[in-house]
Amino acid sequence: MAARREDMVNAVRTSVKESASYTGYETLSDAVMEAMAKVPRHEFVLPEHRHDAYLNTPLPIEAGQTISQPLIVALMTELLEPQADDVILEVGTGSGYQAAVLAELVKKVYSVEIVESLAHSAAATLERLGYNNVMVRAGDGYLGWPTQAPFDGIVVTAAADEIPEPLLQQLKPGARLVIPVGAEHGYQELLVVEIGKDGETQRRSVLPVRFVPLTGDR
Repeated sequence: MAARREDMVNAVRTSVKESASYTGYETLSDAVMEAMAKVPRHEFVLPEHRHDAYLNTPLPIEAGQTISQPLIVALMTELLEPQADDVILEVGTGSGYQAAVLAELVKKVYSVEIVESLAHSAAATLERLGYNNVMVRAGDGYLGWPTQAPFDGIVVTAAADEIPEPLLQQLKPGARLVIPVGAEHGYQELLVVEIGKDGETQRRSVLPVRFVPLTGDR
């Protein structure tokens, strides 16, 4: 599997170059690419899709959800600019793959998944693989995780109609929110929202994307 992961990483590198006109990134950091090369993606997909686990493509997982394309996982990780001492919130655990990539790079990852069965299975997978710096709970990620806030960064792996105010309130000054925004069957864009030291927010669009919708009470 290590050789197949390396093939995946090379495919991601190629895709990053090809999408540079959108993203502004010709390459991603060595740390992010090393994390992508280390995490066993085949452990986070359904058994019937393990033979495709290292293709640079999204794949179906439990409960009608999807594990994101490796390119998108790597890019969203890069956009957070993760540091070793960071505490990160992930909204939308899915199978746990994005959380595992982040766990290779930061001090602690808190992850919220609205589908209870997915939260339990992701937590079990992450524990089995030794990712002891990830905590998963079932709940509405739109509301974040107030008791563990503020965070050094937040990544959302489902598309919101608009930027959730509760998440902005749980960011430290200088932190980043990486989130897809747009209608389920309409145009979606991946945004980076930065909280300035003065509390002002700045947002920029990175590229068009397609994500499952962020669900829960509003």
